[in-house]
Amino acid sequence: MHTQQFTDRISPRVRMPHHRPLPPRAPEGQSIISRSECMQSLLAEARLVAGSDASVLIQGESGSGKELLARLIHHSSPRAHAPFIAINCSAIPENLLESELFGHVRGAFSGATHTHPGLFEAANGGTLLLDEIGDMPLPLQAKLLRVLQERSVRAVGATRSRPVDVRILSATHCDLASARAEGRFREDLYYRIKVVGLRLPSLDERREDIPLLAEHFLQLIARRDNRRPRSLSPRALRALCMADWPGNVRELQNVIEQLCALSTTPRITLAHVERALQGPSSAPLSYAEAKARFEHDYLTRLLHLTAGNVADAARLAQRNRTEFYRLLQRHQLDPEGFRTRSE
Repeated sequence: MHTQQFTDRISPRVRMPHHRPLPPRAPEGQSIISRSECMQSLLAEARLVAGSDASVLIQGESGSGKELLARLIHHSSPRAHAPFIAINCSAIPENLLESELFGHVRGAFSGATHTHPGLFEAANGGTLLLDEIGDMPLPLQAKLLRVLQERSVRAVGATRSRPVDVRILSATHCDLASARAEGRFREDLYYRIKVVGLRLPSLDERREDIPLLAEHFLQLIARRDNRRPRSLSPRALRALCMADWPGNVRELQNVIEQLCALSTTPRITLAHVERALQGPSSAPLSYAEAKARFEHDYLTRLLHLTAGNVADAARLAQRNRTEFYRLLQRHQLDPEGFRTRSE
């Protein structure tokens, strides 16, 4: 991959690369595209802490790459050969989150027709990422603290605990220090999960990485669609670098996807970028549109979480499988694609 070459002047606020190749691609799960000083310092610290077994709290805005950083820590650690499992604590109802984390035995509650090992056991020997841990309910925080202290887990409905060897990484976009002061997050758990704290900078703080990231996403999309990669005109790239990115890297990737989908020429122009950045967000959605968008995003998260297992996804959504299949068909979501991605 090579960066876009261009000659027109760019504002001193953003230094554009000239004739410098992109860094070589890292193995899947370890690739973080950056040359900014703040990110390089963070990555060096992350690789340093990866060698220990200390619990790490990763804080950063939504879309800034918290799970990607957690994967890098895992793959740089002595546990790299073992599982890396991530769970979004805000995406699962409280009554199901305990079962997902710790497991349950058959007959533990209504609907528990079989014994279900939790994610702590599934991640045994490896790493468990508790994403959006700031949204975890207080009663469950107490149970999590006990697991971390005793290094053993007792499934819901079980009479005995089982030892587990799991490294805990946590991530949140919340200010946990404020949540702790306000009583919304346990102080003892806070210090247990934050032996080391890492803060991911927002994309606005690392604007010199935008050309690298944009080129990276263009290449990924081209490989996925089996076509030649599109290129950005100098003015188009400058517009991307000057834009605000409240959604951070995730929003940038979404914009690049939109540019590739809507552009009819190999070269993406300033007009394309202006249209994508303006977007439909200024016009309020109708109730039906908002509901459809929420349903699609919710179903996608469930399929990601369950690796395309429709039975598990339907159970988490508290819907029967027939109704859940209808929802998937309505939103044209294929569970098989999520299963392949997970493998």
